[in-house]
This record gives sequence, structure tokens and C-alpha cells, in this order.
Amino acid sequence: MFTQIALFAVSLLVLLTASRLLLTLWLWPRVRAAGRPWAIFRWGLRIDLNQLAMWAGIPALLAPWLADQPLAVTLTGLWLQLVWLLFVLLEISTPQFIQEYDSRPNRLYLDYLKYPKEVFGMLWKGYKLVLAAALVVLLLAGWAGHALFAQAAVNTLPAWPWRIVLTVLIAAAIVLAIRGTLGHRPVNPASVAWCGDSLLNTLPLNSLYNVLFALYAIKNERSAADVYGDLPDGVLQAIVCEQAHIPPGPPELPTLHHQPASAQPARPRNLVLIVQESLGAQYVGNLGGAGLTPCLDALAATGWNFTRAYATGTRSVRGLEAVTAGFPPTLSDAALRLTDAQSHFFTLAQLLRKHGYRSRFIYGGEAHFDNMKSFFLGNGFDELHDLPSFDAPAFVGTWGASDEDMFNKLHTLLSQPGAQPTLHLAFSVTNHTPWEYPAGRIAVQGEPATVQNTVRYADWAIGQFFGRARASDYWRDTVFLVVADHDARVGGAQRIPLRHFHIPALIVGAGVEPRRDERIISQIDLPTTLLSLIGVSDAHPMIGHDLTHPHSGGRAMMQYEDHYGYLRGERLVVLEPQQAAHHFRYTAPDTYEPVAADPELENIALAHALWPTWAYRHQAHTLPELRRAGLA
Repeated sequence: MFTQIALFAVSLLVLLTASRLLLTLWLWPRVRAAGRPWAIFRWGLRIDLNQLAMWAGIPALLAPWLADQPLAVTLTGLWLQLVWLLFVLLEISTPQFIQEYDSRPNRLYLDYLKYPKEVFGMLWKGYKLVLAAALVVLLLAGWAGHALFAQAAVNTLPAWPWRIVLTVLIAAAIVLAIRGTLGHRPVNPASVAWCGDSLLNTLPLNSLYNVLFALYAIKNERSAADVYGDLPDGVLQAIVCEQAHIPPGPPELPTLHHQPASAQPARPRNLVLIVQESLGAQYVGNLGGAGLTPCLDALAATGWNFTRAYATGTRSVRGLEAVTAGFPPTLSDAALRLTDAQSHFFTLAQLLRKHGYRSRFIYGGEAHFDNMKSFFLGNGFDELHDLPSFDAPAFVGTWGASDEDMFNKLHTLLSQPGAQPTLHLAFSVTNHTPWEYPAGRIAVQGEPATVQNTVRYADWAIGQFFGRARASDYWRDTVFLVVADHDARVGGAQRIPLRHFHIPALIVGAGVEPRRDERIISQIDLPTTLLSLIGVSDAHPMIGHDLTHPHSGGRAMMQYEDHYGYLRGERLVVLEPQQAAHHFRYTAPDTYEPVAADPELENIALAHALWPTWAYRHQAHTLPELRRAGLA
């Protein structure tokens, strides 16, 4: 067994490295344009070792105890041959799949297996030569696998104590290989994303890994229609467009519409999105909270302060998809984590690229967390600046560099000279359990490691940044959004604990007049409003309101576990799995009065719960040119 496993390990690594090298050479013009081709092979080795450990790990663990048993040797040989052929099949399928879909085999590869008659008929009619060549390679690989892995002799087992030692060492090697890193987050597709080309980001992967990860990710794509009920497509689209105050678009992109900008600046304005981790309204003084944010309160008095803004969910990825893509919440996982949203998905960066903007994502932690790296690089962002790029950070905690380090990086990037307008997305990390922050910045009250003290520190960092920003040259040409991703520790007895969805949101900077806005708004209203403020008029699929118009706003939507909430004015509709909807009259901060059902509002809520799933599955939250590229 030891010989079989060793030969399998060497053969598999040679196969996958050779395949990766040939693909890199084939795609060299694109690889060269992206730069850093060494990243393909450095990360590729980690992915391959991960797969080697996954598929050969159990035989390796059993070898010290069963290598002297002929049956165990035979079964190991059969298993390794089967796995070998599976890897070979996926790698030889890869070039043709890339030609058709500009990606390594992925979920679509699995979807096609549901229709063997049609698929194999298509392959036979159009790709006979390719099929014949693949069959020859597969037969040769099968012969080689049999020769290498099936004809092994039994081994003499070591003494008992050495078997235990060997088992422990093998187990440690397997765990390390599967994790792919000594860091606290294991390797995943987002870890190996290294450029803005979604195909090139799959080169460090191997094709079997890519297919299996797509299979694993399907669990994130729950159907809202199966849980809450359904609406006819025509009714669904009509309701969503009506409530967004937009005319219906083409059938394939029903929410695509042209939005004229309210502002007409003399030159394009920079846009900065500052997303604050876990900063609920319960902590913010000007929103009636605990008064832990004097700097944010002072800033709010100088800008457009939305006093009734609501988050769309309880996870950072949910807030990020709303603020950067204008994508509403759904029962499925957030778009950042969904397989088919990793490219050709609408974001502000995709749209602003058409207007000459350069887009950057800045994060104090490791950007592959929650798949942020893959999503943003695959959807229009040109640069990514995360913890490894920070020079001598003042403080690094469990989640990464402190907020002041993130703001220092943001200030440095904004201060760089250049005629090109920019979009910066800056995401903080400090205000997160276990509540770590640098010493000497704030007057600590009580136990140092508390959410109250990290809120104080996060607020201090905001104040320090905006103090510098106001004195900088970029201030006069930049619009800033400061918004929380969600509240901390959302919970409560209510079906939708609305007071924990209440968050700060304010816009300051160039051309923004101070005002206190009492309208109910959603996070998805912010990107549309910002486009209007920076003077960008264009078509997009977002259904958020442009809040520069007085008739807009007045509604918010949120996903809380399996419950979906739609708030319009003081009426709240809550959808639950396989139950009748619940209707309440809501009075902030925490009063829920049951009221009679409103069928019209219930249908509006259902339509907004269904639409994100429909848009994702039909590739409708995108731009026409991105959709054509995705379907090509």
C-alpha cells in the first residue's frame, strides 16, 4: 500500500502540474496581461495537495495497519485507479470546456450530466475528433494507472509503537494538506484568486476540485419559491419594477433601466464606500443609541444623514452585496458566495469602469474570507489591498489589521496623483469579537475586550481619517459613504428584530449638503443614490431608489434566517416557510402590533423575496455586455 500511495501521489502531482502548465501556455497572452504567472503554480500545488490528501488520505491512514493484507492492497489499487481516471477525465475535458464557457469545468459540467442523451448527441455530432482523442488518452491513462497502482506487493508492517507514530505523522500531513495553510482559514477558490480575469483565477485550481466545489456550493442556493410560495414571472417583474419606480426592461434583463444623475459636476467625482463592521444604530448617539460614536455623530451633522436606514441581513457579505451591487437579500446565500456570481455580475465597479474609473478593495483582513477576493476581482475591481499588502500595521488582531491601518491605506491610495477617477471600497474589521484593538487610542471603560470599547475605537479611527481627509486635496472631488454592514449579535423574540437591522448610513463630501433624512431606506438604495451624486448617468439593473428624488424611499427589506421581512411605512410583512404571512404595525424601536392582512403588500413582499433568486438563476442582475460575455 505504501508503494501504491507514493506512486499515486507523484503521478497525480505530475499530471495536474503538466495540465496547468499547458493551459497557462495556451492562455499565455491573457496570463501575461494579468501578470504574476508564478501565482498559478504556487497556489496550484496547494490545491493539488489538498485533493491528494482528500482522495488518498484514508488509504494512507490505514496503510500502517493493513499494508500486509492482500485484500487491502487490491482494494487500494482499485480505488486509486478509479480516482486517477476521474482526475484524467476532468483535465482532458478542460480545454474544450474553456473554449465553450471560458472556465474550467464547473457547475455547468454537472448540470449537463442530467441530460446525457442530448449532451452526448451534441458531442457525437460536433466533436467526434475531440471525443476520439479523449478516449485514446483515457485508455492510455487507464493502462498507466493499472500498471502503477494495481501491481503492488504486500508490505511488512513496522512494530506497534512505530505504527502509532507513523499514523500520527500521516494524519498531521493530511490535515495540513487539506487546510493548505497554517493560517486560521483553509485554502479555497477565493484564496487563489489573483487577478480580475475569472478564467485565470481557475488555473490554480484543478478541474475536479472546481467541479466538486461547485457541487458543494449548491447548498447555498435555496429556492425562495419553494419556501414562501411563487408568483408568475410576469407578475413578479411587474411588481418589482413598479416598486422600484422604473419602466420594465427587456425580458432577459427586466430591471435594466437608464438612471439620469441628479448632479452634474464639472469633473468626475471619486467615490469611497466605507463599510463599518457590526456598527448597529444601538451604539450611535445621533440615532438614539448608547452614545459611543461622538466622531460619527459630528460627521453626520455635516452630511446627508439617513436616520432610518436598514440592513438587508446579518452577515457582512449580505451588506457588501447590497452596497456594492445593489442586490437585495434572498433566502440563498449572499451573491459573494454563489458560484455563478463570480463573474459577469453587476457591481458599481463594473459600471464605473465604463466611465473610466479605477476600482480598489481595501480590507484589513485576508480577502479570501467569505469569498470576497474572488467576487470583487471577478466583477470589476482592479486592485485588492488586504492584510499581506499592509506595511508595518500598527496592530493586527484575530481578524486582521486595525481600522486605523485600513484608513491609513485608504488615505494613501486616495492621495496618489492621477487624472483617473476612482472607486474605493474600504471594509473595517476591528468591531468584531474577540474585541481587539490597539492600546492608547481611547479611554477604555470597564472590561477592555467589549463591543462597547471596540465601537469607541472604530469611531475614533473614523474621526482620525476624516480629519485628514478634509485637509487633503482629494476631499473636494470625492463623495464618501459611511454605512454599517449589519448590527452586532442580532437576535430577539420577534420574527424580524427590526431594531437590530437599524444601522447608520450617511453621505458626506463633494456637493453634499447637510440634512437629516427621516425616510425609511434600505442598503440597496445607497449605490443608486451615489451614482446620482457623482454625476454618472447610465443604465443598470439595480432596483434600489435614487434617494435624491423626494418620492423615493419609504421601504426596506431584510432576510433573517428563514424569515423575510418587508417594511413599508409602519407596516411590516413577515414571510415564513410554508406558513401564511404575518402582518404587523411596527413602531420603532420595538413595538409590533398584529394587524389585518394586506394582500397587495403581501404580494409586494413576496415578489421582492423571489426576485433575487430569479435574477441570479437567469443572469439578470448584470449589464447587457456582461450577460453576452457570460453566455458566449
